[in-house]
Amino acid sequence: MKVDLHVHTTHSPDSLTRCEDVVLWAQRRNMGAVAITDHDSIEGALTVRKMSPIPIIVGEEVRTQHGEIIGLFLSEAISPHLTARETVCQIHGQGGLVYIPHPLDRARQGSALGFGALMEIIEFIDIIEVLNARVHFPADNACAARLAECYGLSQGAGSDAHQASEIGRAFVEMPAFTEATSFMRSLDQGQISGHASSLLVHVGSTCARLAKSLMAMAPTLR
Repeated sequence: MKVDLHVHTTHSPDSLTRCEDVVLWAQRRNMGAVAITDHDSIEGALTVRKMSPIPIIVGEEVRTQHGEIIGLFLSEAISPHLTARETVCQIHGQGGLVYIPHPLDRARQGSALGFGALMEIIEFIDIIEVLNARVHFPADNACAARLAECYGLSQGAGSDAHQASEIGRAFVEMPAFTEATSFMRSLDQGQISGHASSLLVHVGSTCARLAKSLMAMAPTLR
């Protein structure tokens, strides 16, 4: 099955992708499962899971004081703005998996964990994202892969889709799974696949963020 481990919905401030459109495009791209990883929220993941005929992994891309960390297989939202160490401990505390998105991405200063921050929590990391379709410097994805290999960490991939049409541009092809433990076993048998998205996807995210800001301001302008 093909599994995209990094997808956003309207519950992220920079995405206008409706939950029903996630399901539509996941099926169109023949995904076997999708992880919904909205910024600082699991509400989108819970909503998609209720309507989806394919398995949905409940995740969250959490803003920490040192960069973003994804928790997979969550049952409760993780509070943002904690330290990286506090965040990974909270993820593991509820039986979730620590997934590091777009590490070392030079274009995401402030949101991607740098090498120093990674080393601080390396013993707590379960999965490193070695292919992110929105990372446009191939060397950065390659550095993430070398880091995973060096420390014997599992490797993941995701489209980082903020628009539904991006879903499935990066994924792991892996055996079926039922929960976090079997997921890790299957992931270690998986094959990373996919390609980079167009640079224009970032324009879409910027427009989505602006549109949401304008909608939030609208009541005060009446």
